[in-house]
Amino acid sequence: MDFTECYEDSVSTVAAAARTGPRKRLRRLIRLGRTVDLADNRGWRAIHEAAAAGRVGCLKDILSAAAMTAGSSSGFQAYVNSTTHEGETACYLAAERGHLPALRLLLKAGADINQQTNDLSCPLFAAVTDSHKDMVQLLLAKGALVDRSHTASCWTCLHQAVYVNNVDIVRILVTQAKLEACDDHEITPLFLAAQYGRRECLEVLVQAGADVNAQARDLATPLFLASQEGHLACVEFLLEHGADANLVCSEDWPQLPIHGAAEFGHLGILKRLVAVTERTCDCGQGQVSPLYHAVENRNTHCVEFLLSEGFSPDAQDCSEILRLYSPLNVALKDRHSSETARMLLAAGAALRKNEWVVVLTKTHPLQLVLEHRWLYPPRFPGDEPVTCGSKRALRPEEFADMWMMALKHPKSACKWLPPLIRAGLNPYLMLQTNILTKAKGSIVNFLLQFVNWSTLSSSSNAILCQRRAEGTWQPLPQFDAIPDLLHLCRLQLRSLTGPDLVLNSGVVKRLPVPTLLHSFLQFKDIQVDNTDFS
Repeated sequence: MDFTECYEDSVSTVAAAARTGPRKRLRRLIRLGRTVDLADNRGWRAIHEAAAAGRVGCLKDILSAAAMTAGSSSGFQAYVNSTTHEGETACYLAAERGHLPALRLLLKAGADINQQTNDLSCPLFAAVTDSHKDMVQLLLAKGALVDRSHTASCWTCLHQAVYVNNVDIVRILVTQAKLEACDDHEITPLFLAAQYGRRECLEVLVQAGADVNAQARDLATPLFLASQEGHLACVEFLLEHGADANLVCSEDWPQLPIHGAAEFGHLGILKRLVAVTERTCDCGQGQVSPLYHAVENRNTHCVEFLLSEGFSPDAQDCSEILRLYSPLNVALKDRHSSETARMLLAAGAALRKNEWVVVLTKTHPLQLVLEHRWLYPPRFPGDEPVTCGSKRALRPEEFADMWMMALKHPKSACKWLPPLIRAGLNPYLMLQTNILTKAKGSIVNFLLQFVNWSTLSSSSNAILCQRRAEGTWQPLPQFDAIPDLLHLCRLQLRSLTGPDLVLNSGVVKRLPVPTLLHSFLQFKDIQVDNTDFS
């Protein structure tokens, strides 16, 4: 190869003239015997430069020169279809850049219309990618293959036309292309229209006969993708044309389009899908409520809507499917989901063992629960019902679970005991071996101030004596004496009135006692060491 004909960037003088002109200069160089077949460091020859630049006159001269020097028709064809280092032919470059006259000339010269590049593209795929409608029509008329797989994703030209959202080209292709052609994930062009919100392309494909209920390798459907991505217009169109909102869209669990809408917070789509989705997903065994996804992704507007539509705040136990016990359990574990937890509690979500584990080991969730639950039915004058506004009493089974889980977590009693006692919990329920043995000394002292410590059982006294001897508990000075009358009186008042009412300042103020006693009656003098909270 004669590199004396190349510039510093290795582009030959003929190729440079083909790229920039003028045509006179190119002809002069050819007459001087300069070759049109010299490749630069990209593998580009003069034919590639002229085709890419759309210089038809220069391209004609180059083809004429190549025909005279090739020596045979096969040699000439080899030159016409010669490739760059990327596998691009002159035909490909002309199609990619929209140079229709140059493409016509190359096809007349015998250019291979279907030759693929290194990345499996071709002239037709390039013309589609860059939305050259006239090029697409010409290539199809000349017999370009339309259903081959291209690029690493195995897309066909129809996939690509939908992706670039050229409706006119989609209309052209659907007359010849296979509508159900699949890529490497078994996704048809209709999926792309749904996924990327190509509403007009979607209409063209469906009217041409594309299957609206096709499923990909992972069982996803076009409706699921449109719902997940938030394309309401596409969702509406698909439903109007027979898309099934109850097709399971996952191999791992019974995922539906409604789950995609709830997960990504697309309220408009969620409202549309609720009307056509079978309600078995709400609480059905082996199903998954969309409420889980709305809660898990903190989409409070979707949570609010689903609850207003009658979806159960308890949903179903999905621990075996997704390791999720309840929507409330999910919300309580996430410190950023306070508003969601409030909604679920206000809607009557149950507190079971799994929920109490979270509530009793974290400070903030317990505060949320106590905002919406009485520990006992409040004894208001007139015997009002248990439910008062959004606040209601714990059901007996909820209270039993709370008590059981509290006794199993004595080491975190610094988190749950003070707020529960102040919320009206009967302190004698906590005078259990597990608490007296394992709770911190300051928490034991806090508990004992809400009881008559002189009447403790012999077994409880034995535990305290042992802890005192070991140095793990130091009693308050008053515990060595009999409780004074004031303390016994307020314990009796607390018992008679109800602890929930005693702690209500409004109720205390109505009692016929001096104002100075209000704080005392509410046990505000009893504090717990804040350092115990963690």
